[in-house]
Amino acid sequence: MSGWTAAEMPSLEGETVVVTGANSGLGFEGTEAFARRGASVVMACRSLERGREAAAEIRQSVGDADLDVRECDLADLENIAAFADGLEEAYDGVDILCNNAGVMAIPRQETADGFEMQLGVNHLGHFALTGYLLPALRASEGESRIVTQSSGLHEQGEMDFDDLQSERGYDKWDAYGQSKLANLLFAYELERRLDERGISDLLSVACHPGYADTELQFRGPRESGSSLRMAGMQVANAVLAQSAEQGAWPMLYAATADTAIGGEYVGPGGLMDMRGSPEFQQSSAASRDEADAERLWDVSEELTGVPYDFEAL
Repeated sequence: MSGWTAAEMPSLEGETVVVTGANSGLGFEGTEAFARRGASVVMACRSLERGREAAAEIRQSVGDADLDVRECDLADLENIAAFADGLEEAYDGVDILCNNAGVMAIPRQETADGFEMQLGVNHLGHFALTGYLLPALRASEGESRIVTQSSGLHEQGEMDFDDLQSERGYDKWDAYGQSKLANLLFAYELERRLDERGISDLLSVACHPGYADTELQFRGPRESGSSLRMAGMQVANAVLAQSAEQGAWPMLYAATADTAIGGEYVGPGGLMDMRGSPEFQQSSAASRDEADAERLWDVSEELTGVPYDFEAL
């Protein structure tokens, strides 16, 4: 995949792609790239207003973009279920699901269902959404893919199953690292469970964007009211970050490239894995802990109330 860019994406005519967090950052860039290749893109956004504004902006550069903006609040299980129901009513199948949306290093908050916000949005919301959409993914013709966005900061994450919701103590970066580690444990375990059942036309691939200049870095400082941290992020993004467009390349590769492999981890291959063209990479040993992956899976099904019925696929 040396030197791969979004320019090498194949035609996606006739395919349906779902992107969470599609109105900004990596999700926006991914949505535009998918639309440019002819896909019908469902923009799953927490804010319909911001989603529609983003869709209008994309149509300025991709005049025939087929975009469907729908509300999907990953911090609300009832809302996720309603989104999935609406999608299945409107579409015959889903070819690509990009579990992209996320929050990073924010003050402690809880989702509508009482989950710590970073774990709730970054992992549990996507776990529920993927479970609901499995039948639609299987209903698509040919191969379909689930792409889960993690982060290099998963390497600092630890699964604290005794205090998963950070109720006894909260550190915003520890919680973020745990949520990104959970993304990888989920992505790899999903691929194993698909393989065990001989489901070879549905792939689960993980990725990370490196250091990309997006709005994600600024939500934490903004919600903390820290002008110093805001200024620091602005400087770091200007000096170190690659563009959001380039940051989306690993996700786009994982979603569309013929050489992408289920159960693999894709990220930028340049300076300190922070920028450059995508390549297969090694994630942390903790992310490959199958016992933790099984435990997280069981806990996630219990917390979300979304069982994965593979036998019905």
